[in-house]
Amino acid sequence: MKVLMTADAVGGVWTYAMELSGALQACEVDVVLAVMGPAPNLRQLEQARRLSNLRLHSFDAKLEWMADPWEDVDRAGRWLLELARAEQPDLVHLNGYAHAALSWDRPVLVVAHSCVCSWWRAVHAQPAPSEWDEYRRRIAAGARAAHAVVAPTRAFLEDFVRRYAPCAPGVAIHNGCSANTFARDQHRARAPVVLACGRLWDEAKNMSTLDAAARNLPWPVFAAGERTAPDGRVLRAAHLSCLGTLSQPELYSRLERSAIYVHPAKYEPFGLAVLEAALAGCALVLSDLPTLRELWDGAALFTPAVDAGALHGALRELIEEPALRRGLAARAAARAACYAPEAMAQNYLSQYRRLAQRRPLQGRAFA
Repeated sequence: MKVLMTADAVGGVWTYAMELSGALQACEVDVVLAVMGPAPNLRQLEQARRLSNLRLHSFDAKLEWMADPWEDVDRAGRWLLELARAEQPDLVHLNGYAHAALSWDRPVLVVAHSCVCSWWRAVHAQPAPSEWDEYRRRIAAGARAAHAVVAPTRAFLEDFVRRYAPCAPGVAIHNGCSANTFARDQHRARAPVVLACGRLWDEAKNMSTLDAAARNLPWPVFAAGERTAPDGRVLRAAHLSCLGTLSQPELYSRLERSAIYVHPAKYEPFGLAVLEAALAGCALVLSDLPTLRELWDGAALFTPAVDAGALHGALRELIEEPALRRGLAARAAARAACYAPEAMAQNYLSQYRRLAQRRPLQGRAFA
């Protein structure tokens, strides 16, 4: 089976695409990976080259969640159709929405990784402003055109279905991450530090609450990630030790040495960094969001997203109670083992096979 899959090299979708494509090797699925947006860096290109079942193509264009992207999105759509004509995949797997509305002549699966409108609601407690109306229209059209819709959690799938009313059935398939990524040593002493990571300027990551919670903690709280937003805003932190942007090996090394990982997000459809922290052996302190509860209930401490006092208390509790901390880390690692790339690949393969049986599709042709 051959699948045309879209991705970008900006964030978690790249990691997801690499994990899924790698696990699909054992399923005899070839992946034509169409990367839009900024070109993959050298490390990412090398990562892709190691996958024998993957061929990578890239196209420099704005992504649909960026400001004023639609001319680029349309150009990228024409490129995708040409790529599909050349490659003749059995189906199309889109890690975005707008391009599902193109005139494909094969089944289309859309994966809902995130959404500007749900992000806006979570961060600002109100609907996204009118400047996002074209985004709403395009995403709704893509959702209705898809033959299957997947989301990484049931909670986010339910939110997406309420918001965009796709015509096709939806299914939740948890993302996966290989435990082999981390050489976790159960007996190695952990550094007495708390770690967070992500786009520190992103209001959804909620670093201002973590900064307030870090005041007077007996352990330092480190935050890895970019502090400066695209519009020039800079995260100002009084109590966090900001590390800047780390390479993936540097971040993984930090995770393997840190005792506690904290994720105070206001919005999180899945949380790949949380999964990586659990695999690395960290105890978890998470925002009490439906998506994170779905994945980590019983294997983490939860606090309200904007309650700095509660977050401070949870972190202090784990700092002062080593047995609780070690037990929570062990439960998180055991839960993380359930989110394996092999399980993710098998669930996607079931969807691929179901969709492949739809061909030939009546009334659908390339534009």
